Amino acid sequence: MTHIAEIVRSARPLRWGAIGFASSAALIAGAQHLAAQGIAGHDSKAPVNYAADRIEVQDKAKRVVLSGNVDITQSDLRMQAARTTVAYSNAGEIQIERIDATGGVQVNRGGESARGDVAVYDFNRNVITMTGNVALRRNGDTLNGGRLVIDLDSGLSSVDGRSGGGAAGGKGGRVTGTFNVRNRN
Repeated sequence: MTHIAEIVRSARPLRWGAIGFASSAALIAGAQHLAAQGIAGHDSKAPVNYAADRIEVQDKAKRVVLSGNVDITQSDLRMQAARTTVAYSNAGEIQIERIDATGGVQVNRGGESARGDVAVYDFNRNVITMTGNVALRRNGDTLNGGRLVIDLDSGLSSVDGRSGGGAAGGKGGRVTGTFNVRNRN
């Protein structure tokens, strides 16, 4: 397994094809990791903009509930869902701590997109976790599973076949996908 990690690290500067090969090797080992370079380096301190059909501020609970065609952007990261709950703290200024999204969640940045049934954007850890019928797409390459974790600092995405709570996700609890191979002619 250490050898696979070395391959992934050395492949980062290369194009998606080399990363796809290393990712295929990781799949055989039972885990799926790939460099989500389209998501890496996200500025989690940028302002968060939102739009929805309905917004309810629950000030005592320190949360905002957005429902109906929710569209949230932060820098060039975009999250869309049917409903979100934004938890915040207020120690002199409002700080978003977490966004919970449900209902056809879609996250996009650059040429990469991810979708799932549920997503949690943890601002303290700078991590987005998606569960339930997860699909990651990048330039025609596909990756499907039950749970996706995106580290916005490192750009590392990890997919496994199980969604939260140990229930099988994806295709029978397995990770599936397709990597396109470039024609060398």
